[in-house]
Amino acid sequence: MVQVAIFQHVAMRYSRGILALHDVNLELPKGEFTFLTGPSGAGKTTFLKLLFGEERPTEGELAVLGHDMNRLKIRHLPGLRRRIGVVFQDFRLLSRRTTVENLDIALRIRRLSKDERRRRIDSILRIVELEGRADSFAEELSGGEQQRVAIARAISGDPELLLADEPTGNLDPDLSQKIMDLLRKIASRGTTVIVATHNYEMVKRIEARAIHIEAGRVLVQ
Repeated sequence: MVQVAIFQHVAMRYSRGILALHDVNLELPKGEFTFLTGPSGAGKTTFLKLLFGEERPTEGELAVLGHDMNRLKIRHLPGLRRRIGVVFQDFRLLSRRTTVENLDIALRIRRLSKDERRRRIDSILRIVELEGRADSFAEELSGGEQQRVAIARAISGDPELLLADEPTGNLDPDLSQKIMDLLRKIASRGTTVIVATHNYEMVKRIEARAIHIEAGRVLVQ
């Protein structure tokens, strides 16, 4: 089985000796949907930052998409990040831009032709079921629609790894379920999806592996 990320005795210690993660050993297989749970301050954000290359382990070995994160040169980090999608709780859309424009901006940095960008956007909008909102401004969309645009933006580059940080934190239960269904569909297409959440009821309802972090220690359920 192909592993997207491998943690071997990984620890993360900040200044003044604050230990955010301790002796993490786990593997994240390709195409797996995984929850990341734990109370505030437990180490979830640090876990995601390590995968995205925003932090480097202070102990142990971490490989992400075949890269040794301990030794990855800064100039190679943008190339790695283009293979990783990130979804934020607060959407971070440009409110006075349309759905298509928000997605197009994300694709421009990949230097794709206009026709290729449009083809990719049309395909992504079908995946997130927003074909009818292509020309709507972000500020005109509901919370659930805005989150789907944010997910569409995150997968626009066909990432191998998708990190979703509290993607349903601002949504009601019905919309939360729809977003989770969408993320699971994305995982079924081969993308490894990590969802950080405080919604333990949803975690109980959905059959998926859960990585629980408590005081920097990881328990895989």
